[in-house]
Amino acid sequence: MRLDSKLDRIAARADELRALLAGGIGGEEFVRASRELSEIEPVVARIDELRTAEQAQHEAEALLADPEMRELAEAELRALKDRIPALEHEIRVALLPRDVADERSAILEVRPAAGGDEAALFAAELFTMYQRYAALRGWRFEILEYNDTELGGLKEGIAEIAGKGVFARLKYESGVHRVQRVPATEAQGRIHTSTVTVAVLPEAEEVDVQVDESDLRIDVYRASGAGGQHVNKTESAVRITHLPTGIVVAMQEEKSQHKNRAKAMKILRARLYEQQRAALHATRAADRKSQVGTGDRSERIRTYNFPQGRVSDHRINLTLYKIDRVMQGELDEFIDALIAEDQAARLAAEE
Repeated sequence: MRLDSKLDRIAARADELRALLAGGIGGEEFVRASRELSEIEPVVARIDELRTAEQAQHEAEALLADPEMRELAEAELRALKDRIPALEHEIRVALLPRDVADERSAILEVRPAAGGDEAALFAAELFTMYQRYAALRGWRFEILEYNDTELGGLKEGIAEIAGKGVFARLKYESGVHRVQRVPATEAQGRIHTSTVTVAVLPEAEEVDVQVDESDLRIDVYRASGAGGQHVNKTESAVRITHLPTGIVVAMQEEKSQHKNRAKAMKILRARLYEQQRAALHATRAADRKSQVGTGDRSERIRTYNFPQGRVSDHRINLTLYKIDRVMQGELDEFIDALIAEDQAARLAAEE
């Protein structure tokens, strides 16, 4: 299927928007036109490249009949043979419907599932892995909640990851992550299998989710540390229950009750926003396999096998034998492959 007519409409719309902006429009109309033009300009640039390449192809084909120019024309056609399909593919990908949340920051939630202490230890390592990945991408990683165990494991870790396009890349990390290794506490040297759940939610703005105060039950209590001992004597910890949905968010990371409440509301909005998105797009979670599931050992999106030094993503059948580098935050090879797979599936669905 050729894109010609659709591309002509996009190029014409860009010319129309440029003329409007040059004509002195102002106010809200100027803002809307500027935003629309900025969104389609990358596609228009690719369209211009494609048109130039197609023109060069026509000219080279016309020169094939000239014996003196034939060799030069053949060389030009060889160069264009891959370039034109590649540009067409890039344009098709750019024209795919966009997830409106892709450019947003995200809330990361990591929790141990099956496997007891070993699951909690690996949960702590995964949380650190994402912290390192954020640093490599130049994103801001702010810990909202971190409840650890006496052995240094993680009961629950929640972080806000802020930056451009965070959710677009991290949304593929939601699911069950399985680890296979010999725990430090294992005297017999047997390999154990444990699981950790990861949830990545697009951060919600207040305008996205209207939360009625009358729908909230807010409890305050004393914060406690690992093992249950009290770490302060004031009731700074906050638990917010959203009565219509039953969603509960507890926060005790800060010493200030006000700060804990603000962070808890941020997480609550993100969970409510994701719930709304899932309801509106019922197939999204299944298509991207982004449901956390129950945390059972049989449900997994990725396996980290330490004895063999490999990490396998089961959604795309990709295995990398560099577990140390992956745990240092080098996740782009997996994420790039997952994005490419998602794009290919959506392109196939449109044909």
